[in-house]
Amino acid sequence: MATESKPIEMNTLLPDFSVLATDGHTYSAKSFERAKVLVVGFTCNHCPYVQAYEQRLVQLVKDFASRGVDFLCINSNDDKAYPDDSFEKMKERYKSQSFNFIYARDESQNIAKVFNAACTPEFYVYDESRRLQYHGRLDDNHKDPAQVKVTFLRNAIEDLLSKRQVQTAQTAALGCSIKWK
Repeated sequence: MATESKPIEMNTLLPDFSVLATDGHTYSAKSFERAKVLVVGFTCNHCPYVQAYEQRLVQLVKDFASRGVDFLCINSNDDKAYPDDSFEKMKERYKSQSFNFIYARDESQNIAKVFNAACTPEFYVYDESRRLQYHGRLDDNHKDPAQVKVTFLRNAIEDLLSKRQVQTAQTAALGCSIKWK
């Protein structure tokens, strides 16, 4: 059963956090201070909605790699109830799917709570001053990339890089619920 994200207030500051990533490094909000745009996504390994978007996300990261956009994806799911979301399985998926974004683990689930995340995948886009300018889904069709009509996440990033106000600041992300402990 699909879950939708909850609307949240725009222009809020990026919360501070600390997460261990599959590359062995620990990242915090400060780690991304040089980025023109920061995309934070709540994802996981097992959700079919996330899996449907993985290669589109990889392409998006490639497209913006030279333009000062950083991508951090965080898995906050209970890995006891969902072993496919364990840190070891995250490392395996990171390699097998050739992820080109930072993929980190929120073991305590506190980061998901601070962000008010509800589902996977769910994206937050912060401008250079680290104020939230977009929240929601990647695009309008998780099932079929060929049928996508609106690329919400890409559009928001482009707007920010072009110093424009984000045209669509919030959409309802649709996916698997975060698996709370």
